Amino acid sequence: MADHPHWYTEGVGHIWLPYTQMKTATPPLPVQSTDGVRITLSDGRELIDGISSWWAAAHGYNHPHIMGAMKTQLEAMPHVMFGGMVNEPALKLFTRLAAMLPGDLNRVFIAESGSVSVEVAMKMALQYFFNRGEKRSKFVHFRGTYHGDTLGTMAVCDPEEGMHGLFGDVLAKNLLSDLPRTAEDAAKFADFLKANASDVAAVVTEPLVQGAGGMVFHQAETLRWLREACDAADVLLIVDEIFTGFYRTGTRFAIDQAGIVPDMVTLSKALSGGVSPLSACVAREEIFEAFYDDDPAKALMHGPTYMAHALGCAAANASLDLFEREDYAAKVHVIEGQLMAELAPCGFLDSVKSVRVKGAIGVVQLHDASGLEALKPRLVERGVWIRPFRDIVYLTPPLVIGKDDLSILTGAICDLLGA
Repeated sequence: MADHPHWYTEGVGHIWLPYTQMKTATPPLPVQSTDGVRITLSDGRELIDGISSWWAAAHGYNHPHIMGAMKTQLEAMPHVMFGGMVNEPALKLFTRLAAMLPGDLNRVFIAESGSVSVEVAMKMALQYFFNRGEKRSKFVHFRGTYHGDTLGTMAVCDPEEGMHGLFGDVLAKNLLSDLPRTAEDAAKFADFLKANASDVAAVVTEPLVQGAGGMVFHQAETLRWLREACDAADVLLIVDEIFTGFYRTGTRFAIDQAGIVPDMVTLSKALSGGVSPLSACVAREEIFEAFYDDDPAKALMHGPTYMAHALGCAAANASLDLFEREDYAAKVHVIEGQLMAELAPCGFLDSVKSVRVKGAIGVVQLHDASGLEALKPRLVERGVWIRPFRDIVYLTPPLVIGKDDLSILTGAICDLLGA
């Protein structure tokens, strides 16, 4: 590590990386700076970011409008507690989110991480029924799904996926189902939900794309079937838009393609443009009203220390400015077409099982995932930052990426898989 900066050599022995077996892991890359769609390493190498820092940096890095908004807010007030106080960036953000989302999704509980926003939604769903005098304790979730790494959210991830398998005996026992993909499946799911409704608070799902489960797609019709089944069984519907929200699938929210109004929606990642930890659980007015009472025991007892972080909310408002001022749907349409055209040749490779694209998500799925770890450093050598996982090599580039940079990303994948 002689060529690395001192901060790296002094600090790397103290880190604990995410999703990583530290004993066998390749040392992480030291990043010096970011700009646009590029990450600059401490040795001067530049990488084109193909995954938007885990899907969050929708506007690229260091966008001047977001940076300017944060600098202004930092000078005035980076944060103040949200218990008994409010701040302007937060209330502006809440008002804007309520206006963007369909129906009466207008009560915003803001936190700092996506996992926490899903925890809050689950807690709201349970207490919604508790406050009505019903002791419902379970959730319905789906194979292939992922909603976070906290104890509550792990219990609504796919238990057979493996990432959280060690915790199976200590997690809450919920009801696992397959996503309905046909009308026949939908009818069976509706019957299943009705049969278990007395113990089910909510159905929890990712819309259109199961992200960490392998970038598996489903149609908007599936969301409509889930909404109908929940309505028939008097069960709440929680839709996790943390990955899909803000044009990743081509529309502002994935639920827009289905024309449904969930009971709760969770948001994070691109909400702040990928520059500040921030998340939101947005609930319908009916959910809020079940907590609005003279009885203090019916209040929602939840409150992160950095809830409504003023600096993060300022970043989010600036991020929303960009989504509103520019035609991101058109940007994603162009990216989608280019991904389809340039990843298509991978489909002729013997090693490739399938190629699929939805919005600004491009996926190459392999028959054999054993060589993916060896592929990672070769991608870096090609000047791209792409992180294969499970059995897929995928792209979720910043939504502002140019044609030439996107071609470098797709070319690296096709060339290295075909080598």
